[in-house]
Amino acid sequence: MCTCIYAKESTPCTVESENADSAPNGEYGARWGRSLEEIHRSFWKRHRWLQWAGGSVLVLLITAAIAVSVVLHRAEPFVRAHIVNALANRFHARVELDSFHMSLLHGLRAEGNGLRIWPPAQVRGVDVAPSANGNDPLISLDEFRFRAPLHFSPGKPFHIGLVELVGLAIHIPPKSHFGHTAGDVKPHTSSVITFAVDKIECTNSHFVLETDKPGKLPLDFALISFSIVDTKGNALNSSSVMHFEADLTNPRPVGTIHTNGEFGPWQVADPGENPIQGEYTFDHADLGTFKGIAGILTSTGNYQGTLRSITVDGDTDTPDFSLTHFGNTMPLHTHFHARVDGTNGDTWLEPVDAILGRSHFSAQGQIVRVTSHDPTTGHLISHGHDIALNIAMQGARIEDFLHLASKTPTPLLTGSLAMKALLHIPPGPVPVHERLHLKGVFSLDQVHFSSASIQDKITDLSLRGQGHLRDIKTADPNATRSAMQGDFTMGGGVITLPALTYSVPGATINLAGTYGTDGGALDFAGNARLDAPVSKIVGGFLGALLTPADPFFKKHGAGTEVPIRISGTRKDPHFGLDFHHKNDPAKK
Repeated sequence: MCTCIYAKESTPCTVESENADSAPNGEYGARWGRSLEEIHRSFWKRHRWLQWAGGSVLVLLITAAIAVSVVLHRAEPFVRAHIVNALANRFHARVELDSFHMSLLHGLRAEGNGLRIWPPAQVRGVDVAPSANGNDPLISLDEFRFRAPLHFSPGKPFHIGLVELVGLAIHIPPKSHFGHTAGDVKPHTSSVITFAVDKIECTNSHFVLETDKPGKLPLDFALISFSIVDTKGNALNSSSVMHFEADLTNPRPVGTIHTNGEFGPWQVADPGENPIQGEYTFDHADLGTFKGIAGILTSTGNYQGTLRSITVDGDTDTPDFSLTHFGNTMPLHTHFHARVDGTNGDTWLEPVDAILGRSHFSAQGQIVRVTSHDPTTGHLISHGHDIALNIAMQGARIEDFLHLASKTPTPLLTGSLAMKALLHIPPGPVPVHERLHLKGVFSLDQVHFSSASIQDKITDLSLRGQGHLRDIKTADPNATRSAMQGDFTMGGGVITLPALTYSVPGATINLAGTYGTDGGALDFAGNARLDAPVSKIVGGFLGALLTPADPFFKKHGAGTEVPIRISGTRKDPHFGLDFHHKNDPAKK
């Protein structure tokens, strides 16, 4: 038995729990069901206000949602206008925004499409000349989105944690596009709402910096990713120095450059003068994109300056550098200080310190892009880069350079090399070794030929020149060291030596001729001056017979002077007297 608390009076009611299923025709179940219905009806009759309250809350929520939606919809033009106004005041420019929408999903969410900002115009302190690309905005953006908390304090910036940008394109006109007056250009501060952003992330970005130089293409490159934050942890704006990180694709040599640094504050009067500094890494760059050379390059360094003029200090390592025509690889390391024209990428090396194998050398010069106008369209087209370098080396090794410019693994000779030369590689479709031109002066010391037949002949020449014929059979050819000096030019795979002086103990040889770096062809003519008289050089019975002829070969203080000729190849050289050409200035 229990007391029914929902009845008007406390009347006992009996609950028969046992044998309930045995009641005839389910009498017990029907009676229990009627009791539950009566209980529910009685509760809602006595608490009808709960139904009204719940319904009212539901109606209010629906009304509020509709109201917020209407307010947001009506507020979109207002917020859009303030975004446009804030950007226009900051950049002193005409600003357009195609669409802007807001929602309250997980806080305030906003997104827009088609943002365009033109270069400064009609601004006190900034005179703007017509641009050759006047249809290009300074900044354009396909999409942007951000989220912000649902609170705003009057007088303080509207704080945004993250802004996402898609399809950002920055197109900065040449310096001549901007005219300047004294004093800094200050942004307006009349906007009711100002914005402060913690971080900006960009994807699919593009950057173009135009140049004033006639016949020069602008600097143009794509950024894989790009993000900006404030350097001091405060909310960033265009008046602050901003920290950035970026990954960009380098077209030649192909590779990805990762860089981070500081940028700004934004220069309204001329965005090309924006300060920038940072550091970079460039990994796994394939030099094979340049016709004629190969190797995988890595580089690290730092830079500073403005967008129009940047100074770069860095190092490069290419452990397998080679000229593809020859195929031999050499490790190449460089440390460089360079000035880069940010408007077109032209570079001045001031200087480069390089190590090829065991050889140290330095270079100064320029790497500039060569262009011409297409006769059909009139547009500028690029033909590649023109490289002009002044090279100086002291105590280098000749075998390192000959190994690089030879198809055989063993160089023609070894020795200590000093050289001053001008290197010029013009642009063109042919391989580098065919375009390369080198002109200068050099000296070689402690020279030893790798070819046994040549070294044997050098030893024979030295001993005969000293009149030591008895030592020829027992002498060690490897002990004979010689020296060279002279002028040279190199081009088209041929080294031309117009005035080569070659000396060994007992003999001095003056030659003029050519050496083919590809096949090793030798073609030299000149004269040999030996200390000993001709009878001592020849020796034996024949030498005795030639004793009366000694006075005829003694010239200019030498015991013997005879015309000689060297021909054949590096592997099979031919040495001989050349009386036929002794009076031919072209062969002498």
